[in-house]
Amino acid sequence: MMNIITAIYMWFLSFFGIENSSEPQKTYTNKDIDILARTIWGEARGEGAIGMQAVANVVMNRYQLAISNPAYAKQFGSTIAEICQKPWQFSVWNKGNPNLNKMLLLTPSDRSFRQALDIARKAVTGELTDVTNGADHYRTAYVNPRWSRGKKPTKIIKSHLFFKLA
Repeated sequence: MMNIITAIYMWFLSFFGIENSSEPQKTYTNKDIDILARTIWGEARGEGAIGMQAVANVVMNRYQLAISNPAYAKQFGSTIAEICQKPWQFSVWNKGNPNLNKMLLLTPSDRSFRQALDIARKAVTGELTDVTNGADHYRTAYVNPRWSRGKKPTKIIKSHLFFKLA
């Protein structure tokens, strides 16, 4: 009986042009902006505005991939916040990261967090130029993870190397 109800519900949604909420949405929330800004701050506050912008570009490039292909939504996440907080993707969100608590306590009174918020707002509204040439991954110059070995960066900005792998 439940399968029939689910089928009717899905038909109703498609008939009236209502998107299934389990699919990535082309919208954003205040939570998405906040989580993106914290990710930008945590990953690139020492890289200047261009480095912070580049981290935002990676997140938004992953989001565009997730919107266009359910496989990428499963890999990266379906929302901007999910993409940022996906385990082991952006190290500032990892348990045990020394900056995690500091990042969670940030307020707009912190100048670099205000800058990250501004970049995040521009990113989600499509006002941010992609300075990474479409990168969906990056790493610091100080590490050499297996996924980046033998790959040519699309861009190098300060101590971050950017890659387009998808």
